[in-house]
Amino acid sequence: MKNIAADPPADRRPRKVIDGSFLVLLVFTLAGGAAVVWIAGVARALGIVAETLGFLALLSPKIAAGIFIAATLPMLLPRDRVGRLIGRESGLRGLVVAAACGAAIPGGPMMTFPLAAGLTLAGADFGAMVAFVSGWSLLGLNRTLIWEFSFLPTELVWTRYLLCLPVPVLLGLVARAITLRRLA
Repeated sequence: MKNIAADPPADRRPRKVIDGSFLVLLVFTLAGGAAVVWIAGVARALGIVAETLGFLALLSPKIAAGIFIAATLPMLLPRDRVGRLIGRESGLRGLVVAAACGAAIPGGPMMTFPLAAGLTLAGADFGAMVAFVSGWSLLGLNRTLIWEFSFLPTELVWTRYLLCLPVPVLLGLVARAITLRRLA
């Protein structure tokens, strides 16, 4: 058993700028760009590039803030308390807490994913972060209350929500089982 309070976080492998996921995205991006040039012409492709760069300029401050959250969160939160609350030894309660926190997070992916990364570095386990991100994705209260109840029939929203309610915890349990199996 690992002493979360005394043991420093494990050394992380340095991340590569060009890795497999980047190459997959690059191939799809170039193929999509080539298809646009083929179908709509170079002018339309250049228009899409300009729109994308404008969107990137709007998104960059949010991404920077998210990275700042991910970098500073482990320094601000006590590792032993995070570990007890949503760490490997937190059990089912930790997965429920993580899923509920994910559901309560009002932000988009620019906030949620860096927050999950920061919590992982602060002592949260893989299963809890799967439950956290799944809770945000499936049970997000902000989206449900503002968008779904406004536009969809109430019965549909309640049915979807109740069916999705146990899923983040179940996914967290599966993630923990996979992690334990990998460590064994």
